[in-house]
Amino acid sequence: MINRALVNKIEGSFFKGKAVILYGPRQVGKTTLINSILDSYQGSVMRLNGDESDVKDLLSMPTSAKLRNLTAGNKIIFIDEAQKIPGIGTAIKLFTDNIPEVQVVATGSSSFELADKTSEPLTGRKYEFLLLPLMFSELSDSTSVLDEKRVLEQRMIYGSYPEIVSKPAEAKNLLKMLAASYLYKDIFNLDRIRNSLLIERIVKALALQIGNEVSYMELARLTGADKNTVEKYIEVLEKTFVIFRLPGYNANVRTEIRKGKKFYFYDNGIRNAVIGNFNPMSSRTDAGALWENYAVSERIKKLLLNSEDAFSYFWRTTLQQEIDYIEERQGTYHAYEIKYGKTAHVKFPSTFMENYNVKTTMAVRPSNIEDFLL
Repeated sequence: MINRALVNKIEGSFFKGKAVILYGPRQVGKTTLINSILDSYQGSVMRLNGDESDVKDLLSMPTSAKLRNLTAGNKIIFIDEAQKIPGIGTAIKLFTDNIPEVQVVATGSSSFELADKTSEPLTGRKYEFLLLPLMFSELSDSTSVLDEKRVLEQRMIYGSYPEIVSKPAEAKNLLKMLAASYLYKDIFNLDRIRNSLLIERIVKALALQIGNEVSYMELARLTGADKNTVEKYIEVLEKTFVIFRLPGYNANVRTEIRKGKKFYFYDNGIRNAVIGNFNPMSSRTDAGALWENYAVSERIKKLLLNSEDAFSYFWRTTLQQEIDYIEERQGTYHAYEIKYGKTAHVKFPSTFMENYNVKTTMAVRPSNIEDFLL
């Protein structure tokens, strides 16, 4: 079993008078992670599943007395798929306010539903964590940095979902099932999503544009939808952890792109499943884009895990000067060019270097990826 970096952070938040909420896409191992923590509390844990009708009945119209009877003899209540339970935020609030000696842990695969249901009732009463597909650091800790670098091509093509990593020989079929069965499941359950074919077209269009600036108007033209609908559906894809955005940075230079944005997938395997391309890197025309998606998504996962005080952007001017990825950290700037080729020459634009307090420049390649991610 690959140890998840969140384990200590989550367990360290137990019994501090707040609920623990774990978000994340389906199949990233949320339930497995929580159960691995709870194994040491055997005999004092009640596990509930939001898919079960009697659990929904029990927690959707709770009272303090009913919940106290439920928790008798238990130190921890674990509610899996909590977003399926109407009024779950109120139930967890009653636990934390009236039965503070009991630790509530809840997981959910849809931040829209679970966050909406817990945000107001649990203001100041919860610790939130986000679990994403396996990280470079987690994988290299389970073997070694050298071993993980040896399978970089596998990660770039098939991604880092736990089941994909543990069953590499079945990766293609498992990813197809994952994309078909789980990728859109939470999305299609949301009331605001009416057109399943449209969101699939939007996801595919985004998959074909990683590394490039994205225009809502252009996506609307490509998918046959209006701009506002495209924007709304992309927001849903972000909230359900399929994609994330990287905004363009602008502050000092008149020619900087003002409202640019790129979108990346949290997992390369999902991106490739969407477009149905699992060809080896040597025969791909999108090798550079795949490497960029991998490097940026892994860096973002690292920042999120460590709650680092950093803001991520790309940088581009109307004169076509650009930097793939920059981080702003308390007034200093760290610039990265992401290159799959071993010998591609890298020169950072003088316009950026002269206008900003640049502390770091680096060309991120497969040969030095550990310096970027560890």
